[in-house]
Amino acid sequence: MSPVAREDAPKLSPTTIKVACSNCNLRELCMPIGLSDEDLARLDEVITSRRKVRRKTALFRNGEKFHALYAIRTGVFKTCVTAEDGRDQVTGFQMAGEIVGLDGIVNDHHTCDAVALEDAEVCVLPFDRIGELSREVGALQHHLHRVMSREIVREHGVMLLLGTMRAEERLAAFLLNLVQRLQARGFSRSELVLRMTRQEIGSYLGLKLETVSRTFSRFAEENMIEVHQRHVRIVDVDRLRGLLAQPGTGF
Repeated sequence: MSPVAREDAPKLSPTTIKVACSNCNLRELCMPIGLSDEDLARLDEVITSRRKVRRKTALFRNGEKFHALYAIRTGVFKTCVTAEDGRDQVTGFQMAGEIVGLDGIVNDHHTCDAVALEDAEVCVLPFDRIGELSREVGALQHHLHRVMSREIVREHGVMLLLGTMRAEERLAAFLLNLVQRLQARGFSRSELVLRMTRQEIGSYLGLKLETVSRTFSRFAEENMIEVHQRHVRIVDVDRLRGLLAQPGTGF
């Protein structure tokens, strides 16, 4: 089993680094906009460290005690649960500027694994202290509610995706969603590098590996995308969007 980065794991303490939200270029993605200098200083006192997580290593695992939320600074994570047959079922992919660990709020224990798909770094948000501060800073409380609401909307989107869409629609929605999220972080609106495997994409979309590979090939043959190993370039975004039965569907 891969080592797990946890609040109470002193053996990982050498990877803990001081951090300040006030000078982070991802602040507008994972923290509320418009905080006063005083509120930012108080936030800096709460979010005092970040943690490095190596590729294929778990940030936390299903059943572990919930201590903190984690704002992703660099890298990409997958969240997954173990299905009855022993296979990992991917439940989501998270990237820089997004928060993981919300699953632990319900019963003080995590209900999934969060695994780094590449070397990553996260800011540690101790939940008890964040909760105290959010009761005093309205903008922070509102932001946390928005993050939780966005997660609910995402889960509903995945349910719609798996319940009503054909394979072509599922993959098109997935690629368009990734590009949209990357564009919000200043990356290209048409090119991306897939940090997840075809098998992980299939697990998330409810598709077999062969179906994912075949659908990628079909999109490439029809000149909607170009694929070079994990590098994907969207050539015709309008045609890709046109595949969706429910335009605007996102997750």
